[in-house]
Amino acid sequence: MSPVYLLLLLLPLVSAQTYRWGPCPTPNVQPNFNVQQYLGRWYEIEKLPASFEKGKCIEANYAMRSDGTIRVLNSQFYKDKVMEVEGTAVVQDPREPAKLGVSFSYFTPYSPYWVLTTNYTSLSVVYSCTDVLRLFHIEFAWILGRSRFLPPETVRYAKNLLTSEGIDLVRMTATDQTGCKDN
Repeated sequence: MSPVYLLLLLLPLVSAQTYRWGPCPTPNVQPNFNVQQYLGRWYEIEKLPASFEKGKCIEANYAMRSDGTIRVLNSQFYKDKVMEVEGTAVVQDPREPAKLGVSFSYFTPYSPYWVLTTNYTSLSVVYSCTDVLRLFHIEFAWILGRSRFLPPETVRYAKNLLTSEGIDLVRMTATDQTGCKDN
């Protein structure tokens, strides 16, 4: 199968994502990442498009399970109801704990969930990228906060960090966090 034909077959799958030619960049991640401090609720402030995130009031809640994996509970308000999906995150290499893998199905491999930076108390910048035959890559990026809104200078800092790591933010959009109900 020619690469062009393969690309044409895959385009509908990636149309609601951000994709670029070539292999994934390899940004720096948070040094000395502490997963215990990272646990808890994070609100999505801005993101690169993701087909699985169409609603508002998007948040993720991370909790340690007894088997050492991390429970990931993502929720969003979409079509007049709260929609939740539960997944699992794992530290894939203890030498690089900021490079987590996340899966939302027993049948799918772990996708990268790299914490580029966090102060644990207010801001986290996360990046995910998957190569497709090294011809192009599908990428996601999230700016997360411990509160539903971050100061503009904090968002600028996060965007500058992503840009400095070679991540194109032209498609980044703000997440609607207005009128949300807290659990």
